[in-house]
Amino acid sequence: MFILGVIGSWRPKACQAFDRLQPTRALYVTLCGLAGRWRCEDSLRRVSWTACAIDQPKRSLVTSKSGDQAFPELNERFNTNSLHRLAKLAQEICCGRADSARSKQVRLPRSMKLYIADGIAVLVMERKAPLRGLEAERLLSEHAATWQMCAYCALLLRNARLDADAQRHLEQRGWSIFRYVDIFDQAIPLAQIPLLVPAASAVTRWTPERRAVAEHFAQLPRQPFTLVAPYKPTGDQPEAIHHLSKRVTETRFQVLKGATGTGKTFVVANLIARHQRPTLVLAHNKTLAAQLYRELRGFFPSNAVEYFVSYYDFYLPEAYNSATDTYIEKSASINKDIDRYRHAATRALFERRDVVIVSSISCIYGLGMPSEYLRAATTIKLGDAYCIEQLTQTLERMLYERKQDPKEPGTFRIATNVVDISLPSWDERQMLLRIGIRRDRVQELVYLDRSTGTVLETRSQMTLYPARHFLAPEEEKERALQAIVVELAEQTTRLRTQGRFLEAERLERRTNQDLELLRQHDYCAGIENYAMHLTGRSPGAPPECLLDYFPPDWLLVVDESHVTVPQVRGMYHGDRARKESLVRYGFRLPSALENRPLQEHEFWSKVNRCIFVSATPGSFELSLAGDAVVELVIRPTNVLDPLIHIRPTQGQIEHLTRSIRERTRRAEKVIVTTLSKRMAEELCIYLREQRIRVSYLHSELNAMERVEVLTALASDDCDVIVGVNLLREGIDLPQVSLVAILDADKEGFLRSETALVQIMGRAARHVSGTVTLYADTVTDSMRRAIAETERRRALQAAYNAKHGLEPRPIVSKQEPYLTHQKQSSRVAFSGRVPVTLTALDDVQLRARMHEAAAQLDFELAAAIRELLQKRQLEELEIRVASQRGR
Repeated sequence: MFILGVIGSWRPKACQAFDRLQPTRALYVTLCGLAGRWRCEDSLRRVSWTACAIDQPKRSLVTSKSGDQAFPELNERFNTNSLHRLAKLAQEICCGRADSARSKQVRLPRSMKLYIADGIAVLVMERKAPLRGLEAERLLSEHAATWQMCAYCALLLRNARLDADAQRHLEQRGWSIFRYVDIFDQAIPLAQIPLLVPAASAVTRWTPERRAVAEHFAQLPRQPFTLVAPYKPTGDQPEAIHHLSKRVTETRFQVLKGATGTGKTFVVANLIARHQRPTLVLAHNKTLAAQLYRELRGFFPSNAVEYFVSYYDFYLPEAYNSATDTYIEKSASINKDIDRYRHAATRALFERRDVVIVSSISCIYGLGMPSEYLRAATTIKLGDAYCIEQLTQTLERMLYERKQDPKEPGTFRIATNVVDISLPSWDERQMLLRIGIRRDRVQELVYLDRSTGTVLETRSQMTLYPARHFLAPEEEKERALQAIVVELAEQTTRLRTQGRFLEAERLERRTNQDLELLRQHDYCAGIENYAMHLTGRSPGAPPECLLDYFPPDWLLVVDESHVTVPQVRGMYHGDRARKESLVRYGFRLPSALENRPLQEHEFWSKVNRCIFVSATPGSFELSLAGDAVVELVIRPTNVLDPLIHIRPTQGQIEHLTRSIRERTRRAEKVIVTTLSKRMAEELCIYLREQRIRVSYLHSELNAMERVEVLTALASDDCDVIVGVNLLREGIDLPQVSLVAILDADKEGFLRSETALVQIMGRAARHVSGTVTLYADTVTDSMRRAIAETERRRALQAAYNAKHGLEPRPIVSKQEPYLTHQKQSSRVAFSGRVPVTLTALDDVQLRARMHEAAAQLDFELAAAIRELLQKRQLEELEIRVASQRGR
């Protein structure tokens, strides 16, 4: 198999929309060693085309049609010999067999080597710093004579990268660009670096499985989104909604640039209601995702608004450190409540179109094939022929577990002629589905109250979805095991040939153990590392993820895009760097590299329409949107941006304490940001000693605990939250009137212009919003952030004066962030004190401990006692450290 593509000046009429970003694009479609059918939908021109990759090295066939009308003049054959020769030379370079083609006549930097053979030039670059646009332009101009002598030129990136400007310069001169990944010094098929996705198109591989899922989506009932809001759009909102709605059918990318508190979420809700498409709202952390879920659930009470984030409370990935010869086994703790939300999200996508999914970056990780998930779903109707044994087998095929008491989701029990099932997507009423079977017929389909057994609802039919998203059909199991055996033999042979006998023995032993467990129990630790074989994916093919569960016409909203987009870009590289070490030293097969998140280009290739939302959008989003940028400055409440004060660091803690007391006397809340988790915890200890109700919020708290902290601040359980980096983008806390930023003059990631603007925005929802910067000098980032805040404040004040408006406070309802959020009246099974109690000082905690003991709640009393002992130890350590410092 080789890299198959379309080269030259071929320019069909149906694909003229592809020239929008780059007029002289040399390569229209790249089919990287994957035979099959690829489909592109150009919704602007209503043109669809299909490219067929085949295994013949001399031709590829491209057909195009618009509706039912074919374009016969577009059916052409293209000679790919030149591309094949180019790829062959690149392979020889990677294998070390092209030294004779090495050219030393051209003086290049040390990070570059040039190979020339048969009129083809391949420039190899290996360095950490990316190739910039100016460097690429200089490289082309300084050695123009050499490039003109060659028929074809290519850049081979070996552990290197280049930016968009450099890629554009090279492609405009007709260069091909390759990327190579080096495992055991063994050349693997080169993958053409994907071109920038065309402005009006999204490209996906068109398989029978995807076609079956698309046909299912086409049959779903059309239920409208119904927006429910106690207020109408005001200020800048009507114009923003109009422009976004008008452009969403014409422009692939748009930017909604809005100051904090201007109602960006409300604008997005109006866009969803007008656009009537299934929508994915992507947030950069679980806390913001929970807040957006709460807000959108309020705007669309009669529609399906679901929550999809990582279900790990704790996750330590498998890793190997070659420097210390240390192997770290995977360790994880799954939150079953969050897993229920994930199942509810995928179920909603298969049952209705009026769906909004609020997700974290977890949506780009593998989720199992939607076609298998849909195929495994079973619809049961009253009167269907079923016996208990058949129903049990059906449930076990869908990975339900039989238990005496089905408390956990995805379990069932059998009692005489009835089967009680605990559904994987546990809804608000915590129901059990009871299926009654008499005379081998389904006679009863009812929902029962889990605690009382009362019948809540009767159904005539019900669709059961699998208990897990990862499904491997029984007929595919043996094929997958055989493929693992073949790969194991090839890899161990390769390792022994290279003299790496320890790695070969280790790999053989570990893999054989996993194979035995898979044969006997259909499961093994680290089963996800065999995902490529179990799902039948080809090497290099993107994994199936939540994005593949959406209909083709879905809408993406990227909230706080300046943070979320870099996450999309970086997840693949971090995952790959860790797994390459595992593969190199014989802990995993090379196919483990295919258990990965989406790469950036794979993610954007699945996106049809996208709205970037941020108060500080990045250059990437602005460049994609072009002139499709809408700005929101005026708040519906007419509240101005906060006042900013700069205070010296000398005596900052004492001044902060006085400011907190002043705000708490007025029943207002305070946010304090520090530079480290240790600083946050030590400040919490000090403020508790001052009898201030305070809690911290940082990465050591799991998703549910973070939600509890924010809920405590919104209620009357806590007055101050101290955080590091989680109290920035998007957190909606209208009760907060003071934001204190410690060490504001320490330039860096946490005190950049973007970070400061976002932190200041947390006080922008309060009429008396104030920001205090504790700094001894004014940095450039501080100066720019203050200037932007004052610019917006001036515009807002002028608008209010012109229309005779006065700022008014926000009246917010005290609603839980998550519909299944538990009340922390008791300690969790892990023995941790509920987060709402950690805000209490020692005296209050002791009183709560005695109260819990009097109520015979000894688990909670013991956990509070341990917390008090931990606080005493921390205070003792701080005192000892201060004495040593003296």
